Amino acid sequence: MPTVGEVVDLVHGWYPPESADDWDAVGLASGDPDAEVRRILLAVDPVLPVAREAADRDADLLLTHHPLFLRGVHGVAETTPKGRTLATLTRSGCGLLTAHTNADHGFPGVSDALAQALGLRDVRPVVPGGPPLDKLVVFAPPGDADAIRTAIAAAGAGQIGAYDSCSFVVAGEGRFRPLDGANPTIGRVGELEVTDEVRIEAVVPRSRRASVLRAMLAAHSYEEVAFDVTELADPGTAHSGAGRVGDVDETTLGEYAGLVAKALPPTARGVLVGGDPDRVVHRVAVVGGAGDFLLAEAAASGADVYVTSDLRHHVAGEFLERGGPSLLDISHWAAEWTWLPELADRLRSDLGATVEVRVSTICTDVWQARR
Repeated sequence: MPTVGEVVDLVHGWYPPESADDWDAVGLASGDPDAEVRRILLAVDPVLPVAREAADRDADLLLTHHPLFLRGVHGVAETTPKGRTLATLTRSGCGLLTAHTNADHGFPGVSDALAQALGLRDVRPVVPGGPPLDKLVVFAPPGDADAIRTAIAAAGAGQIGAYDSCSFVVAGEGRFRPLDGANPTIGRVGELEVTDEVRIEAVVPRSRRASVLRAMLAAHSYEEVAFDVTELADPGTAHSGAGRVGDVDETTLGEYAGLVAKALPPTARGVLVGGDPDRVVHRVAVVGGAGDFLLAEAAASGADVYVTSDLRHHVAGEFLERGGPSLLDISHWAAEWTWLPELADRLRSDLGATVEVRVSTICTDVWQARR
């Protein structure tokens, strides 16, 4: 059975905390890292109804997109909403883990899920980015190669876009002389040894450097291991970053708004349309959550329509007046909920059948009715 700490490490391997915005608060907010995890509940918001659902389901970990503590607080008494939520989780023995802007920027992340739900093809980031990467190079006897590659991949190395376990191996010749006090795996003390070796290379998220090095050293048979770690330049990858843009079959803004409404979980607010309903739509930009910070970049992407949430009145009005993409303003909760089923599948694949993973269907959208 995995522990809370092991699930945290798994999620952080997918969505490194250092890739989160500097104002954000991600990671384990409460709970014992050594506690076993049998049940996980996924939700967008850490609010009291969701905490009660986690308690009712006897969940050991609640994984939410939004943080409970985004800003500093002076207490967590049960006279406050945050205090009641935390107390409910704590009394039931349920930890709280958050993946917020690190999941927004990651691949596949929140905006990828929204893009898929809305039928986008040839998807790429609106603003490319990526977590800092290292490259690990290690030299080993051929018989160690498979064990080392397997160990470092399990620790988080070798992830490139939608591929994992990526590595490169080339054969060569190693030369060394064991000195007094050495206990060589190959060769004899005092004698120059020449032996077959392989060079193994793999990219490593910088956040996983220590874990990958520990795994590599544990799998290596040499007493003294020769290896290099090189910090790579900003990758600017084609997969991760802010927002997503892609193409759809030719349609109109009005027709596409209807498709969006059907693709998302129903909410009271529905889909708000800004622009000419007859405008032809080929390219769509999306951002899960509040996305007015990316308006200029969405316009520069060549999108015909920008789909996001929480657009402000004056900002949206001026944007439309300048002749940029049309706007579809959707529920913040519904947009980000699309990520949860994909995250659940990913967790099930890595954690196996021993851990039950559920997605909360409680609608925590702020707007619950319309008249």
